[in-house]
Formats: sequence, structure tokens, C-alpha cells
Amino acid sequence: MPIERLHQSLDAIIDVHEPIRWLGHDVAAREFGPAEGPLWWPEENCLYFSDVRGSRRLRWSESKGVEVVATETRGGNGLTRDRQGRLLACEFFGRRVSRWESDGSLTVVARGFQGRPLNMPNDIVVKSDGAIYFSDPWTPFPPRAPGEFDRNHDGLFRIAPDLSDMCLLVSDFAHTNGLAFSPDEKILYANDFTRRTIRAFNVKADGTLDIASDRLFCNMVKDERPGMPDGMKCDMAGNVYCGGSGGLWIMDPAGRHLGTIVHGEDKTTNLAFGGTDWKTLFITTHTKLGCVRVKVPGVPVPRGPLG
Repeated sequence: MPIERLHQSLDAIIDVHEPIRWLGHDVAAREFGPAEGPLWWPEENCLYFSDVRGSRRLRWSESKGVEVVATETRGGNGLTRDRQGRLLACEFFGRRVSRWESDGSLTVVARGFQGRPLNMPNDIVVKSDGAIYFSDPWTPFPPRAPGEFDRNHDGLFRIAPDLSDMCLLVSDFAHTNGLAFSPDEKILYANDFTRRTIRAFNVKADGTLDIASDRLFCNMVKDERPGMPDGMKCDMAGNVYCGGSGGLWIMDPAGRHLGTIVHGEDKTTNLAFGGTDWKTLFITTHTKLGCVRVKVPGVPVPRGPLG
């Protein structure tokens, strides 16, 4: 059974007999990987995602399957859209955050902080007011020369909607990774890959975080099965989805682990909701892309200019 139920509340979210459908194998270079940053693009009825170390952007559609749409993406990782529907990407190797304009040109949104380069931007989310939040983990993988990084700490950053200001929100993660807003945007979830935890922060009126509200949302150290916290998303009921031991964890808004989608791969790298009803849950692993149907729609991403 691919769906492991730990609490009966899971039945309102997903059918435990729901099959996992694999849409593409070896979608990322097997010797490198991983597949990452899935992002549903409703105008084209397709899913964009990243082959990080292959520096490629891929696209899946029901009619054409998986195809390469961009190369030399500088290790493009997490993807999202801003309130104008433009593509935003974290560049793992480029060590910056980029935005693709409607005319095809590229704008560098962030490349450093206080005169020092970023580490390795990983995941990214946009609030309804247009502010951009991204994680910038400090990590020795792949191996780096001593002193290559100008900062020896992680960063969770916020960029003002007009790009006029960038501030460091939190810097005490061991390896900050996935980010997700609750549906009402009152909570920002951020996970720690190394410590296997998800933290929750209340979002203040000015878009910064109430550090005093910092709390453990879920401790994901469970068993010896492979899996670490990575990409993360919320559905419209406030449930949180994140990779963990055994597969993809589903947690309720209180942080209770309701069940696991056991997909059989070593690691869930990221996930995204999509489809015409936002009830198709796409899953990326190191080399595969799959999906499973759920009962609760995910929080949608913008599809174009908002009036």
C-alpha cells in the first residue's frame, strides 16, 4: 500500500489506496540529480521543474511527457512565480536569485547581502504582497575550497516587493531548506534538512518574522528509512506536506503526522500541487517525477498579472 495511514484524519486528505503514477524516469542526470523545484504552470497545463546539477529546466505535459526547455540554468533549484506571474528561480551554482521577465530577459533579484555573496539559494516563496522569501543554506556539498564561502551560516531572507531592500530574517538553521506559507500567510514554515525539523514563525504586518514566536512545528526524526526534510507545500486546509523518512509526510496544521506517501525512492526532493483543480500532487525525487491525486487542493501559485 503506497499510503501509510497513522491517523484517521488522513482519509479526508487522500485515499490510502490512491496509486502513485510515475511520469518520468531518469528526468535528472542519474550520476548527479536531483530533480527539484516543481512548479505548475496553469496557462500551459504543464509542470516545470529543475535538474539541478545538470543545469537544465524541464517541462512535463500529458501530451509530450518530459522535455528539456532550458539549459545552462546555473544549477536552477527552487522555482516559483511572483504576483505578475513571472518565473523566479534559485540558482544553486550561480549563487543568486533570478527572475525571467515577460520579454525573455533576466533580472538578478539577489546575488549577495551586506557586500558578501550568497551561499547556495535553495527554495523560494512569494507572499501575496509581492515580497520574496528564500533560503540560502551553507553547506560543504559539493566539496568547497576552504574560505570559498564568505559566510559560514545559513540564511532565510526577505526581499521587498519592489526589490529595494533585502533583510536577513533567521540565521541559526543547521541547513535551511524548504519554505511554505500557511494559506492565510500568517505562518511561515521553514525546515532544517540536517536537524530533520520544521519550524514555524508568525509573520508580522511588515512581512518580517516574529522571532519570539519561533517554535518546533514537527520533529521528523522517525525511523531508519531514507528521507530528509526538503521541499515543502501547504494545501488550502492548512495541512503541511514535506519529505521525510519513508517518503512524503502529511501533517495537520498542529504538526501531527497523519500519514506518509511511501513512493519507494530514497528521498523526496520537492513537491507541488497542480492540475486544473490543484488536486494533483507532483513529487520529485533524485531522478524521477511522479504524481498522486489528493482530496484537498493545494495553495495555487499566481497565473498572471493580478489587478
